[in-house]
Amino acid sequence: MSQQHPERSTASRPVPPDASMSLLNNAMHHSLDDGYAQAAARRGVEGRSGMPRTVRAKLWLGAGLVLAALVVTLGAAQARVTAPELAKERQELITRIDDGDRRADSLQHSVDELRKDVGARQRKALEQHGGDDAQVAGLLSGALPVHGPGVKLVVDDAKDTQDSDSGGPRQSSGFSDNGRVRDRDLQRVVNGLWESGAEAVSVNGQRLTSLSAIRAAGDAILVDNKPLVPPYTLLAVGPGKTLSTTFQDSADGQYLQVLEENYGVRTSISNQDEVRLPAAPSLIVRTAKPVQTGEGSR
Repeated sequence: MSQQHPERSTASRPVPPDASMSLLNNAMHHSLDDGYAQAAARRGVEGRSGMPRTVRAKLWLGAGLVLAALVVTLGAAQARVTAPELAKERQELITRIDDGDRRADSLQHSVDELRKDVGARQRKALEQHGGDDAQVAGLLSGALPVHGPGVKLVVDDAKDTQDSDSGGPRQSSGFSDNGRVRDRDLQRVVNGLWESGAEAVSVNGQRLTSLSAIRAAGDAILVDNKPLVPPYTLLAVGPGKTLSTTFQDSADGQYLQVLEENYGVRTSISNQDEVRLPAAPSLIVRTAKPVQTGEGSR
């Protein structure tokens, strides 16, 4: 009778779910190759024992540390020594600048005084040797102060005026919604007063002559290179009531009325029984010739 081997019932081990991804698991759990791992271990051991082992190497290391400390110490000491010198030089420069500013102010004051003296001498010579014609020429040119009946015209920006980023209103042939008075507006008003019969005109106390210039610098108006601020007060010597009426009926007067009605520019005009205008401060004599002051003399 044949003998049968008994069957053994052995429990099979469960298969892991990621058994098919053994290569990926190996790469994740062993990111470094064995050779790289050994090299890193050697570097760690050498790093822990990286201090010099011989006496000579230790001496060289100590000498280097002492030299570095000496350089740092000398640098700090040098900075501490030179700091007062730099402060002293800076104070000397500030003193020199202040002295220069004072000298410049003193020289400018002297120039202004000399200009006033020259102007006074010119006016005196004009009055003494020019006769009636010179008196009229002096009044018309602004060399002499003048007074008499006239008008007072005040021109001011509109209320709540804001600066315009586009360069201002009234460019080329059009207008904008900006109520700020511009240099071209003031030019038209002044020319209108001259054309209406004004004999002398001033703006904010600045006497105008035939060589006066009204320009703009940003939002500021310059009259003979002197900045003015609103409101702009124009005084004109002439036949008061007639001058006022003629100006308001002129094209420039109508232009000023348009600015007032459409853009809020504020204006007012009034007749004055007495208007006093100073002489022009910067009158320049371009040509001159001697005049006959007596028989045989000039």
